[in-house]
This record gives sequence, C-alpha cells and structure tokens, in this order.
Amino acid sequence: MKPALVLALLIGAAVAGPAHAQSAATEGQKLAFDRGKGNCLTCHMIKGGDLPGTIGPELKDIKTKYPNRDDLVAIVSDETKRNPQTVMPPFGRNRILSEKEISAVVDFLQTL
Repeated sequence: MKPALVLALLIGAAVAGPAHAQSAATEGQKLAFDRGKGNCLTCHMIKGGDLPGTIGPELKDIKTKYPNRDDLVAIVSDETKRNPQTVMPPFGRNRILSEKEISAVVDFLQTL
C-alpha cells in the first residue's frame, strides 16, 4: 500500500473517531431516555431527563466510578451476575437491548 494512502486512511480514521463516538453517545442517550427501550429514567436520575425515578442511584461521574468500560457493559447487560439481588433488568440477557444498543448506552453513560 502506498504511504500516502495509508496516511489518508489513518487521518480519516482519526477524524471519524470523535464524530462516531459523539454519534454513538447521542444514540445511547435516546435509548436511555426511551421509555420503551432503555428506560433508564424509570429508576435513575440523569441530567437532562424528565420524570426520573429514585430506585437506582443518580447516574453521574460514571467514568470515575467505572473506568473500565467492560464493567459498565456487564452491568447494563446483566447486573444479576454481579449482584443477584438487583432489581435492574438484564437488558442483554433478556434481549431488551442488542449488543450494539448496549454499547451506545454505555457510550452515553460515559459522558455523564
């Protein structure tokens, strides 16, 4: 492969990276706030959300609390593996959200 083409591909990937992350976070917020999908507001207070619940903790400082993204994916996918007594729905195990949707929700949560 020619060096100029490799450089162009690398620059393109670098430019698309932040834009893709922002797009995924925006999609994740839509899913999190959607009462028929993620429905996070039923239990959690989230900045920008209407009519939040108080069953779960307020979702803020998520990157500080969960610096390992995989931990957050596991929680959203099936928190019962970590905490069998949780009331949080297993969004992945019960196929409420797809892996791609869970990833988008996690992208959004990491912005909080």
